[in-house]
Amino acid sequence: MKVEKTDVLVIGAGPAGCIAASLINKRGYKVKIVEKENFPRFVIGESLLPRVMDHLEEAGFLEEVKKAKFQKKFGAKFVRGNEVCDFNFEDQFTDGWKWTWQVPRAEFDQILATKVAEMGVDVNFQTAVTDIKFYGTDSVTTVVDKNGIESKIEARFIVDASGYGRVIPRMFNLDEPSSLECRKTHFTHFKDLNRPGGIDGNRITVVVHEQRTWIWIIPFSNGITSVGFVSDPEFFDQFPENPIERMKKLIETDVHTKERFGNAEMIFNPRTIEGYSISTKQLYGTGYVLVGNATEFLDPVFSSGVTFAMESGNKAGKLVSKFLSDEKVDWQKDYTEYMMQGINTFRTYVSKWYTGELHNIFFFEHPDLEIKKQICSVLAGYVWDKTNPFVKKHERAVKNLHELILMEKE
Repeated sequence: MKVEKTDVLVIGAGPAGCIAASLINKRGYKVKIVEKENFPRFVIGESLLPRVMDHLEEAGFLEEVKKAKFQKKFGAKFVRGNEVCDFNFEDQFTDGWKWTWQVPRAEFDQILATKVAEMGVDVNFQTAVTDIKFYGTDSVTTVVDKNGIESKIEARFIVDASGYGRVIPRMFNLDEPSSLECRKTHFTHFKDLNRPGGIDGNRITVVVHEQRTWIWIIPFSNGITSVGFVSDPEFFDQFPENPIERMKKLIETDVHTKERFGNAEMIFNPRTIEGYSISTKQLYGTGYVLVGNATEFLDPVFSSGVTFAMESGNKAGKLVSKFLSDEKVDWQKDYTEYMMQGINTFRTYVSKWYTGELHNIFFFEHPDLEIKKQICSVLAGYVWDKTNPFVKKHERAVKNLHELILMEKE
């Protein structure tokens, strides 16, 4: 049986894995990526946040992504009936990027994987991990390629960026239920022939359909628009089981989607994902670190998933490089506590979104524009900036603001 040696094995070629691999490779270590799927492949998480631009630049991907001419994203529009709340990334509290992109992930992820391979990282697609054995920090991983040929990879460290595959969490019983309620999404891509002109046609729009039901509308530069309905699983029981008929009926239920997509062509048969929120008992262990969706996934609202993927890939890549250089690494403080700061901040906003408290905040014309700037920075992904009170004391800040708004409405 073939046995290969590498410094670091990265499981998964998505954004988290590619960013980690690039940074470790830049430090002069040998990196190998194994990816179960064949790229390009479809995945949701199509709306980036400004925070990730730093990571794309540091990993050496930014200029390559610019060439794709994806739809630029300068903010987000939230709609509830006739009420509108606009967030412009130019008007945020934290000093950082003022724009990012809306991307078809198949193309975006392919660009990153291709570029990291050009950098010298060995990338093997259609290669599945079937077993991992740890010997201290060293490991031996068994993989099987598309032809059924088995081989082994000896590594000094493993970065698990396997996404929903969650290789190490499932293999070593680390999965843990999310603190968030179970939700379901039904989505597809439309040929957007009725796209409005100007900024309204280009920016992401989040429609509050009901308090616990919302719709994403994410336009791409290629004339295609991603549309998804998110709600409690029971909400979808009133619609046909057939995916296409279900989407047609869903589109008809809301004026914002009916006018624009009522007669639009679907690019692929609509898909459904349920119970996607998940957590893990630990983010690292002897010889490995979890990044991206292999750590924790909250919810599609606010596009936090791909942001956590790139943030964790960046952080892990640097820490693994330090570890291999025999530098001291405090994984608990420098990785787990750091990542959980951002995850818990977004968890508050996700939770308050579904209770309706955040709806009341968004659609209330509050005279204090500084507050809106601070919330805008959260929505831009700057959830590690503790100078922002809506980050540092996120739960209390949101709660107090909502109570103040209710008092002012009386």
